[in-house]
Parts: sequence; C-alpha cells; structure tokens
Amino acid sequence: MTATETTPVAEVVSGSPRRRIPVWLAIVAASIPMFMASLDNLVMTNALPVIHKDLGATVEQLQWFVNAYTLSFATFILLSVALGDRFGRRTVFAIGISVFTLASVAAGFSTTPGELIAARAVQGVGGAALMPLSLTLLAGSVAPRLRPLAIGIWGGVAGLGVALGPLIGGAVVQGWDWQAIFWINVPVGVISVPLVLLALPNSFGDRVRADVLGVILVGVGVLGIVFGIVRGNDAGWHSAQVLTGLIGGGLALLVFFWWETRTRTPLVPLGLFRDRSFSVANIVGFGFSFGMFGSVFILIQFLQVVQGASPLKAAFETTPWTMAPMIVAPLAGIIAPRVGTRVLIAAGLACQSIALFWLAGTMSATVPYTTMLYPFILAGIGMGLVFSPSSTAVLATMREQDRAKASGVNSTVREIGVALGIAVLVAVFTGANGQLTPTGYVNAAVPAVLVGASVVAVTALASLSLPSGKLPRKARA
Repeated sequence: MTATETTPVAEVVSGSPRRRIPVWLAIVAASIPMFMASLDNLVMTNALPVIHKDLGATVEQLQWFVNAYTLSFATFILLSVALGDRFGRRTVFAIGISVFTLASVAAGFSTTPGELIAARAVQGVGGAALMPLSLTLLAGSVAPRLRPLAIGIWGGVAGLGVALGPLIGGAVVQGWDWQAIFWINVPVGVISVPLVLLALPNSFGDRVRADVLGVILVGVGVLGIVFGIVRGNDAGWHSAQVLTGLIGGGLALLVFFWWETRTRTPLVPLGLFRDRSFSVANIVGFGFSFGMFGSVFILIQFLQVVQGASPLKAAFETTPWTMAPMIVAPLAGIIAPRVGTRVLIAAGLACQSIALFWLAGTMSATVPYTTMLYPFILAGIGMGLVFSPSSTAVLATMREQDRAKASGVNSTVREIGVALGIAVLVAVFTGANGQLTPTGYVNAAVPAVLVGASVVAVTALASLSLPSGKLPRKARA
C-alpha cells in the first residue's frame, strides 16, 4: 500500500488537471495565513501601554489602533468573498496575504499615531480575505467525513492565534520594541503565498458583479456608529459630531439592508438568514466577540497599568485564558457531531459569562494573581467550546455555492462585534472617569467588564435556540 493510499487526501481541481493533495497540507496552507490574521486581533493589546508612552497616544487613539484593523477587516470581508467567487478564491486569498504583509511593513515603520492607524486599516483590508476564504478553501479541500475534524483543527489554530497574540506581543515588546510585533508577519507572509498556490484549489463561486455600493454603505454605517461611541464621552453625547456619527451610521445601515433586497448581486443574501442555524450562529458570533474581546482589551491593560506587570509577564499571566482554546477547540470539533453544537456553544458561553462576572467581582488594585487564575482558565475553556462548533453551525445547512458568503457574513459579524465591544466597554470605562493610572483604573474597569459579562450571558441564552447540531448515528459512521 502506497503513502498516498494510507494518507487522507483531497482531490481538488486547480486549473485543468486533477491532483491529489494531502489533507494535512491543505489544513496547513489554509490555517497559517488565518493564524496570522487572528494573531493581529490581539497582538497589540500588551503593547498599548508602551505605545501610549512612546507615541504619546491618547486612550481614544489606543482603541483606534485595534478598531482601525477590525473595522476595515469587517467592511471588506464580504467584498473579498465576492471577488473570490468571481476571480478565484485562492487568487484573492494570496492577494490578501500580500496586502497584509506589506501593510505590516508600513506599521513597523510608523512614527506617529496617525501613521499606525492608517497602516492598521490597510492590514485589515488584507486580512479581510484571509478568515472567510481560508475556511471555504479548507471545506472544499477535504472529504465530508473529515470536514468536522479539519474545521476543529482550523478552529484550534484560530484559537492559537488569539492565544499567542498577547504572549507574542508582550515578548516582542519587552525583548525588542513595539514595531517588531509587525515585522514578525513578514516571513509568515512570504512563506504562505507559495504554499497556498501549491496546496489549495482555485475554486470559484457565482461569477457576478461585486456589490460595491453595499460595501460602502455597510462600511460607512459601522464606522459612523463606532466613531460616535468612541467620541461620546469626550465630545458629549449630544454634540453634532457624535449624533452625526450615530444617526448617520444607523441610516446608512438601514439603506444597506434596503439595497440588499433590491440588487441582483447582494453583498449579503438576506435569504441566508431564513436558516435558523445560520441566524442564531451569527447572534452568537456577535455577542461572543462583543463581550469577550471588549473585556480582554480592559483586563490585559489592568495587569500592566494597575498591577505593574511587564508586557511579557502580563501575557504569561493571561496564558491560561488565551491558550486553553488551542486544546479545547479541536476536541470540541471532534465531539460536536456526537453531542451536538448547541450544547457545546451554550456551555462555552456560560463558562465565559461566569468567568467575567467572577473577574469583575474580585478586581482590585491588590487582588492576587491566584484569585484571577481560576476565572482565566474557565474563560479559556469557554472560548474553546465556542470557536469550532459555531463555525460548524454557520455552515451546517449551507449549499456548496453559499458557503463562502455564509462564512464571510459570520466573519463580518464577529469583527463588528469586536469593534463595537471595545468601543462600548471603553466608553463605559471613560464615562466612569477611568484613567490609565494605577489609581484611576479599577473603579472604571469593573463596570466595563460587567457590561461584557452581561452581553455574553444574554448570548448564552440566545444560543439555546440553535438546532441541536447532532449528527445521526449513521451519518457519524
């Protein structure tokens, strides 16, 4: 028996000839670029206090370092999916890797807050092609019987990116300087492009016109709302610029949904939301991202600003939280067909909510690390239980031709959740007179984390309306 007969392979079409690709190689090629994009969601968190001092950045600018990335990421995800359908998903995937890598170089050369925010926005444009297309390319590269395992590994890699973001950021900032957190993307990008061209099929979807107007409307809408929330405390909630952002953003989103029902090539096929699994999975993605990542933004800075931890020490202290998904997510992907995605997602969200309430209830300037350790572990287990099953639930009943857009919608919703979560929780923090000082942080951080915990708790209740997601015994066999 040959090696190709003993190793699971995916038979794919790339150009005209059919060629057999080992499943492990397809998983690696799809996951490494996605890991790089996931890493950059949180890689800056431990560097923010250092950047605050080095560039003289304000609290408002600190959150734009993160939100410039997540907002452009969310805005261009669905356009990337549409371009991938038309011109080839592997082609757009490789272009996204290249844009992301070049923008990382620009971020590394930044010397002012404005330059860094602009570079992060371009990074988000490149990253927008990575998350949804990686999942779509992977799902189309493996046999159906191996797909839950492959998605589980993919989810584990996504969890690893989230996990290592603060750790790598802290280690690099402490060992070199904050600019180096962007330079580490360059060799990854250089390796990833030829690997993707070698190992993944250049699949296509419906070759229709891209909904550019839809992209503009959703981008302006989300940006306006986030801008209004960010500026609310400083400029005043009744000020013209804040009301313009909030009302204008809301109107742009309403026009976006109206336009999607009229255009022949919608950016978001609203018919997808008739599927209960897809709709509830997107509610889960939004609430999970809003509550968890908004709270992470607050808590990681608490360890440095209040407790005096170095960037590397703060990263190690959050490792039980951020590393747990690397172990739990693949296991959740394996057992999901047997126990169902609903049970895992609801349990994971409940764990996260309890952990956040626990942290908010014990947070103080003198709280020992051992007190925070247990809720960190519980939150990490919860994150791992949500990652893979929620991705599976999004694609559970999607037709082959709808998978890319379904994955794109889910990625967009999650990134919008990250941006709004950070904006709202920082608004709560600043509204409670929070400051980046040891004495002015805790009393404002507690209500912010409580808001995040409450959103995750409500999301856990909503997840109970998911279909069970349990495969029949014959299908599992």
